[in-house]
Amino acid sequence: MRLNWYLLMGLSLVAASGLFYLVHFLIFRDPHHIFIYFLGDLAFLPIEVLLVSLIIHRLLSERERRAVMKKMNMVIGAFYSEVGTAMIKRLSAFDQSFGEIQKNMVFRRGTDQELAEARSFFDAYHDSIDSREGDLVELKDFLAARREFLLRLLENPNLLEHETFTDLLWAVFHLDEELEYRSDLHSLTLPDLRHISHDMSRAYGLLIADWIKYMKHLRDNYPYLFSLALRINPFDPGATPGLKSGQAGIPDNF
Repeated sequence: MRLNWYLLMGLSLVAASGLFYLVHFLIFRDPHHIFIYFLGDLAFLPIEVLLVSLIIHRLLSERERRAVMKKMNMVIGAFYSEVGTAMIKRLSAFDQSFGEIQKNMVFRRGTDQELAEARSFFDAYHDSIDSREGDLVELKDFLAARREFLLRLLENPNLLEHETFTDLLWAVFHLDEELEYRSDLHSLTLPDLRHISHDMSRAYGLLIADWIKYMKHLRDNYPYLFSLALRINPFDPGATPGLKSGQAGIPDNF
């Protein structure tokens, strides 16, 4: 149906152009003049295609992509406010190597160097998630209370523009399902515990990877939000929303 519409539109435009040339000929009786301008317009056509189809279209597409990514980052921000930050704290209780990652994820100012070092460390980090180390019931209740919120995020069409965040949401949602389908988390078999540990590790890794990127986005675009994110850092045991002298977001001479 769409192809037929384009074909009809194209034929109509060609017919309109021919009609105008015919009117020009009937009025001025000068085919030489018509062909001079026709060839001139035809010669300029490739440049016009370059300008409209490649350059202008690309600029508009890039502008649209930035608008979509801005909306996507708002969704990511809502996710970390409602689920992500608190979930990192909960999953870190199951990580036997948490002390190692903790030292590399607490930032004072969130400079490029600090964030780059955190990313470099995390790329080489292997967590030691063990589902027997923490409270699975509390984690299950936490996710169950936020299931509707997660489902609404999965319905967001802008997710198609952010594949890694989509993977993160599916990992968290899958972990929620695995816990929900087990009525008694206190009597799990060893294979079940290992399987849940693997699911937790997947979600934990994706959460941290996107958290680092999200922190950089806040630092570059929303300093006031970044200030709060620094102060409630899920890896900082002494994190507090209250500002202290010398912290990001408050002048030293305040």
